[in-house]
Amino acid sequence: MNPHASTIIITSLIMGPLLTISSDHWILAWMGLEISTLAITPLIAKQHHPRAIEAATKYFLTQAIASALILASSITNAWQTGQWDITQMSNTPSCIILTAALAIKLGLAPFHFWLPEVLQGATTMTAMILTTWQKLAPLSLLLMTAQSMNTFLMVMLGLTSIIIGGWGGLNQTQLRKIMAFSSIAHLGWMITILTLSPKLMMLTFYTYTIMTSTMFLMIELLEANKVSVMMTSWTKLPMLNATMMLILMSLAGLPPLTGFMPKWLIIQELSKQHMYFTATTMIIMSMLSLFFYLRTSYQATITLSPNSTNSSQQWRHKPNQTHYLTPMIMLSTASLPIVPTLSAIT
Repeated sequence: MNPHASTIIITSLIMGPLLTISSDHWILAWMGLEISTLAITPLIAKQHHPRAIEAATKYFLTQAIASALILASSITNAWQTGQWDITQMSNTPSCIILTAALAIKLGLAPFHFWLPEVLQGATTMTAMILTTWQKLAPLSLLLMTAQSMNTFLMVMLGLTSIIIGGWGGLNQTQLRKIMAFSSIAHLGWMITILTLSPKLMMLTFYTYTIMTSTMFLMIELLEANKVSVMMTSWTKLPMLNATMMLILMSLAGLPPLTGFMPKWLIIQELSKQHMYFTATTMIIMSMLSLFFYLRTSYQATITLSPNSTNSSQQWRHKPNQTHYLTPMIMLSTASLPIVPTLSAIT
C-alpha cells in the first residue's frame, strides 16, 4: 500500500472513534463513525482477493445502513425535543432505532450475520482491529445514552447474542470465525449489564480487548487460520503454543484467570438486581462457548501432528519475536487478584 495512503488511513482510523467519544453533538459523533468506516474498508479490501472484496462490500453496506439509522434517530429526536445533545435521548422511537443501529454496528445478534463473514475475508490484524478498536465508538454512544435505553430490550439483545455466539461457534473450523462468534458472545455480556452498571460494562470491554488482542497476535505469529493447523503450531513457538491454552480458558471465563473477573462481577450485579433467571441463562449458555474454546486448545496443545515422513514440520521462529506479547499475556491471565482495587476505583 502507498505510504501516503497508509498514513491517511491509519490517522483516520485513530481519529474517527476519538471524535465520536469526545463529541456531545450527534452530527460530530456520526462524522466520527463515518470516518472510522471509510478508513477500515480499504484495509479489509487490500488483499485484492475476491473474498476480501466481498468482505469489504458487506462491511461497508451494513455500516452504511447503521449510520443512516443513527442519523434518522438523531434527527427524529431533535425534531421532537429541539436539541442535538447525545445524552438527551428522550424520544422512545428514536431510542429504539438507535439501539437497532448500534446493534448492527457492533454485530449483536440478531444483526450479527455480517461479522463472521467479514472477519473471514480480512487479514488477521484487520480482524483484530474490527473486533476491538472498531467497537469503541458504538459502545461509547451506548454508554452516553444508557439512561435512555430500555433495560428489557438490552437484556434480550444480550441474551440472544450470548446464545448465538456460543451456538454459532460450535461447528466452526476457521479461527477467525471462532473469534467472531466469541466477540458476539462477549458483547452480549456487555450489553446485558449496560443499563444496570455502565462502569462494569467498560471494565468488561477493557478485559475483552486485552484478551482478544493477545489471541489475534498469537494467531498472527503462528500463521494459523484453521483449527487443524494448530496441531503443527507447537513446532514454531512451543512456549507460545502452551500459553495459548491459558488465553483461551481466560476468554471462556474460567477461574482463576482474568476472563473470570468481569463475568463474576456481572453475575453478582444481576443477583443484586434479583435477575436470577437472566444470570442462570447466561451461565448455562456460556458453556457453549467453553466447548469450542476447549476444542481449540485441545487441538493446539494436546493433539500431536502426524509423525510420518509425509508430514511437513514448520520452521521455528526466533524467540525474541514474542517479547512484546509478555505483558499482554500477563494481563490476559493474571489480573484476577486486582479485582478489589478495580472495584474500589469504579
